[in-house]
Amino acid sequence: MSKKEIIIVDDHLLFANALSKLVNSFSEYYSEKIYKNGSELIEYLENTNQLPEIILLDVKMPVMDGISTMEWLYKHFPDLKVLVLSMEDDEATIIKMVKFGANGYLLKDIDPDSLKTAFDLICEQGYYYSDMVTNTLIKSINGKNKTTDVEFKDYELKLIKLACSELTYKEIADKMNLSSRTIEGYRQIIFQKIGVKTRVGMVMYAIKHGLINLDNQR
Repeated sequence: MSKKEIIIVDDHLLFANALSKLVNSFSEYYSEKIYKNGSELIEYLENTNQLPEIILLDVKMPVMDGISTMEWLYKHFPDLKVLVLSMEDDEATIIKMVKFGANGYLLKDIDPDSLKTAFDLICEQGYYYSDMVTNTLIKSINGKNKTTDVEFKDYELKLIKLACSELTYKEIADKMNLSSRTIEGYRQIIFQKIGVKTRVGMVMYAIKHGLINLDNQR
């Protein structure tokens, strides 16, 4: 089985080199390229035909930071998978990175097993978000429907909006005056329409496609 490439973008070279060694210790992945900022990464991407499986991206960097880099990637390489690895845990930063298409967001104090799990799930499912990030996003949501390429019925949009809250599915069923079985059926239809398998995936889809608004953006 061929290994999947991870490119590291982080200006702290001591940390980046240690991270590269960690990635190379995982049997399914390898890391050879380290860039100190987004500008260096862009220069590489614009001159190569060999794209990595995942870009491991820091937020605070000189010359071109992670947010600007993520915005550029969103416009020019939207299919590239990006896992943010940062010390920044503020709500505004997390929201911006997710809205620009980050497939995952982790803090640098995670253990190696969690990093490996994040790689695996991003490759298999397309995203990985820790409980901390998921809770941050859910608490920041203020529902407002907008257009999307996928057509939803009114009750599906209402279910998506309520799912982007701290309500349980049973509480959602009560709020919509429907049975839990009916809500489960609607949920599965929505999952099939947008190509996700979990509630977190549905929340991420809603954020990225403007089905809900996020408060506290700065």
